[in-house]
Amino acid sequence: MGKVTNFLKESIAELKKVVWPSFDDVVSSIKVVLLSTLFIAVILGLFDGLCVFGMNLIF
Repeated sequence: MGKVTNFLKESIAELKKVVWPSFDDVVSSIKVVLLSTLFIAVILGLFDGLCVFGMNLIF
């Protein structure tokens, strides 16, 4: 049982050292992820539409 207790104490000590991001940092990161995802989705959608258009011309 000593190992488990020691592990928990060390884990709590390490978690106290963590520097958590501020709310503004989190919101900023979320905006970057959403805009990047939207941009990639639009690019892939346009590429897919172009491929479908090309296939319809060929077949």
